[in-house]
Amino acid sequence: MTATDPATDPATDPLALERQVCFALVVAARTVLSVYRPVLEPLGLTHPQYLVMLALWGGEPMSVKALSEALQLDPPTLSPLLKRLEANGLVERKRLPEDQRTLAVTLTDAGWALRERALQVPPQIVAKLGMDVAELERLRDGLTHVIDAAVQAEAG
Repeated sequence: MTATDPATDPATDPLALERQVCFALVVAARTVLSVYRPVLEPLGLTHPQYLVMLALWGGEPMSVKALSEALQLDPPTLSPLLKRLEANGLVERKRLPEDQRTLAVTLTDAGWALRERALQVPPQIVAKLGMDVAELERLRDGLTHVIDAAVQAEAG
C-alpha cells in the first residue's frame, strides 16, 4: 500500500486511528483527567476519590453496593478508595444495625466541610477547558448516550 492508496487515507480508511471512537474517548478521558489533577490536589483528592465524594454529597449514607453501582466500579476497586478517604477522615464505614451484612458509607464533618471547597472545582474546570457550560453539558449528554449504547451492545 502506498500513501495515495484509499485504504491509507485517514478520511476514508475505516481503520485510521483518528477515526476510531475508542481512541478519541481514551485520549479525551486521559487529557481531561489531567486538567482535574491540579484542581483536586489542594482538596487532597484524586479524581476517583472526588467521584466517590460527589456521590456521597448527593445523598448519604450509601451502602458500598449502592455506591459501587452509582460509580459503576466493582467493589474491589472501590474498597481502597473508601479506605483512603476514611484514613483521611472524610468518610466512615459502618455496618447497619438493622442489617449487619450491609456496610454503609457516611460523610464525616470534615467530608461535609470539604464540599464547600469543592464547589470551586466545576467553575475552575470550565475555565481551564475554555468551553461554555452548555457545550460541556451537550458533550456529557452525548457521552451518556454512547455509554448507554455500549451497555446495550454488551447485554445483547
